[in-house]
Formats: sequence, structure tokens, C-alpha cells
Amino acid sequence: MTRPGDHREPMARAVGSPVAPAGPSGFPAPDGPAGVSAPWATADTLGVHGRAERGGAARWEPSGMSKTPVLDLRGIDKSFGSVKVLHDVSFAARPGEVTALVGDNGAGKTTLVKCIGGIHPIDRGEYRFEGRPVRVGSPRAATSLGIEVVHQDLALCENLDIVENLFLGRERRRGLALDEEVMEDMARRTLSGLSVRTVDSVRRRVSHLSGGQRQTVAIARAVLWDCKVVVLDEPSAALGVVQTQQVLEIVRRLADRGLAVVLISHNMNDVFAVSDRICALYLGRTAAQVRTADVTHRQVVELITSGVSGDLGLRR
Repeated sequence: MTRPGDHREPMARAVGSPVAPAGPSGFPAPDGPAGVSAPWATADTLGVHGRAERGGAARWEPSGMSKTPVLDLRGIDKSFGSVKVLHDVSFAARPGEVTALVGDNGAGKTTLVKCIGGIHPIDRGEYRFEGRPVRVGSPRAATSLGIEVVHQDLALCENLDIVENLFLGRERRRGLALDEEVMEDMARRTLSGLSVRTVDSVRRRVSHLSGGQRQTVAIARAVLWDCKVVVLDEPSAALGVVQTQQVLEIVRRLADRGLAVVLISHNMNDVFAVSDRICALYLGRTAAQVRTADVTHRQVVELITSGVSGDLGLRR
């Protein structure tokens, strides 16, 4: 079912929309002073994403990105002792798209994310990355593939500044000394590529940052290392309206630069604002994975709460 007035196509962009040359980590290089967002980057990304839905005059065309999932989980089971948390779960994330993972508390979202990130080994099923079966037995193995997970607690060190947090454990060196100049430049370029306009210095301590700024630093740390999949666990939780909008713009921008983005959220307005596809979990099972343009808020809520909505969902 398509929502009335909704004609947008996932993996599409408006004809004539600017595309800047790529910089570090696949993001456009800033064309202004360090730390200052480039003019293209200050555009209303969410507005562009939903332009056709609002009846704008822009014409849409496929972006040409491959629709083959970069991350493809099939028949995943996971148990903790006698408690089976995931039952035959299937999940896919495609490059250039935001895939929202939704479900009620206890549906298995966190466990699935930890399986994706290598924290929990899967008991049964197939884990495919870029079309080939892989074994992900640790977070380091997931990172080596190009999978970065931004957990809800962010895992930032408050006594360190932004640069030190971005490069923690991956410091750049010049001989025996740290190459502070290179790290600062990479930090500025990454934040600028994400159109971060609220951080005045990359040397500010994390303890002095707001919740939205901390979330931005955590996302920047994930995308700094040429990743292919970014998993964001409730990135807008406990944020105000303005900070939530800024984080959602960053989420959409990550996908527009070609990354596969997995967004976990309980907020249906956020999900429908930025996602291309939605995967709904119900009691540890995949109820449905559908295009966002093909479902309504009500259908998604029904999938979350009962596992079925009309022709969609689990067959009983």
C-alpha cells in the first residue's frame, strides 16, 4: 500500500541536486575554512529527501547504487541458556539507504545489533556481507569488515577532547610522537562533511558538549574509518527537538553518501522522516521488512504490537 501523495522512490535523488567531491571517509571535502560547513552541506537534507512527498516540482531519478544488500542476515537464531531471543530472523541493509529496525521492548533489537557487531555470536543462520558468507566472532572482526556500531551509551571518554575520542586506539603517529596536526585536520573534515555547525573547536572536552553534540561525535568516530555499514542505536533518545533534527539530518546524509545505515528507533515520526525501508521485529521474529513508502504509521505500529497488519506480517 502506498500512502496518498507519496511518490518518492528509495535510492533516488532530485535531478540537479549538488554532489560535492568526496573527502575523507567518502564525505565531501569542505570548501571553506576548517570546521566550517560547505554551502552544499547546509541544505535541508530531510527536505530534499521528502521533496516529492510534499508535492515539490523536483523530478526524481534512481541514484544508480546497487540494491544488493551489503549486510544480509538469514535465519538467525540466538539463545541465552533456555531463553530463545531471536527466532529465524532475517534482516538486510542496502548501500545508500536508511533501514529502520523497529520493535517493542523485548522484541530482540538490541540482541540483533550485538550479533551484527560481533558482541554475540549467532547460534544458527547465515551472516552475509557484500554477498559472501562471513563469520563475525568479535567486534574487531565486524570493524575489519567495515561495520561500525554507535551504541546508545555512545562509549565516549568525557575527560578527553573530540580529537582524542575520534582517534582513541587508532592514533596517527609521526615517528614516536602523535601526529596531532593530521588528526585535527581529519577530525575537522569529518565533522564538516557531516555538516556539524554546533562544535566550535575539535579540542573541546566531551564533558563540555551537549547531548546532541556527543551523539554527533560518536557518529563521526564511526564514519571516520571508511566504514560501509553504520548502526545507530536510538540516536535521538533524550534529545531536544532541535538536536533531534540535527541528528536526523546527519543520519540521512550518511545514506546519501552511499553508506548502509541501520537506525533503531521507537519514534515513528523519526523513522518515517529518514528511512527508506523498515524492518519490524515481533517477539524475536521478523514480522516484515518493507519499503517505507509502501506502509503507513498504523501498519508499522500493528506489526510492532501484534506481528501482523492485513496481508503483512507473521502467518499464524
